[in-house]
Amino acid sequence: MQLFKNLDKDTRRKAKKLFTNPTAILGFTLLTVYILVAALAPVLAPPADPQNPYIIPRLGFLTEPQPPSAETIFGTTEGQYDIFYAVVWGTRTAFKIGFLVVFCTTLIGVAVGSVAGYYRGATDEILMRITDVFMSIPFLIAVIVLTTILGKGLDKVIIALIAFDWMDTARLLRGNVLQAREEEYVQAARSLGLNDLRIIIAHILPNTTFPVIIQATMRIGTLVVVASGLSFLGLGAPQDYADWGQIISYSRNWQGLEFWYTIFFPALGMVLFVLAWNLIGDALRDIFDPRLG
Repeated sequence: MQLFKNLDKDTRRKAKKLFTNPTAILGFTLLTVYILVAALAPVLAPPADPQNPYIIPRLGFLTEPQPPSAETIFGTTEGQYDIFYAVVWGTRTAFKIGFLVVFCTTLIGVAVGSVAGYYRGATDEILMRITDVFMSIPFLIAVIVLTTILGKGLDKVIIALIAFDWMDTARLLRGNVLQAREEEYVQAARSLGLNDLRIIIAHILPNTTFPVIIQATMRIGTLVVVASGLSFLGLGAPQDYADWGQIISYSRNWQGLEFWYTIFFPALGMVLFVLAWNLIGDALRDIFDPRLG
């Protein structure tokens, strides 16, 4: 009981430290803004077609972008796509890609890393050599090639990102499991006759996955940038789809201060989104990682 009280007190202390940390406060504030924008997207930018809300409305067919006005507060791109609408609904696209890819790759990495670290020997050797093969392929090149093979579309981008982004999680967790499997509480669980699956899930993973959670938090922003980059290259989001990379691609022929708004607003949305997740990840690591004191 005393141990539980001490643990609870330590948890409260870390939570208090987290919510008084300037980095964490800024990160959570930015993230809250993005969550509100995503949740209120139908109110902030009402879709012309509720059945296809991610399709960016066109306000005309002029080639030259138009500056911000009362009707389009962020202006329009080439082809008269509404930048404000694209930025608002692109927030939902960013959350969808980030959460789905990180969730799936974390599950794969946790499964591979925990099995490799717990059983060691031939199992560890086979799984880690497979992991090494995937890691030996340059990430961006692999994702571009696989997306090209699969075809255009955000679902294809998500599949490609999942296929080549689980390896770091697997290696990180494997190292933690290798250390944890020798701890006394794991030995005690074995002596009680618990099966391996229960030991891994109930005893090892709760004590080894926090670094994985921190890593996953910081990967969300990176994955969104990669997906936006693929859309910019024409390999990601389909035509007219609300995606930050897509809307920037419509501005590639209109560089210069006169058309600053075509790149500034979607790029700012992307940069602050990545910044929010990185700040939160840094704060969690600084506060909860025991190696950092």
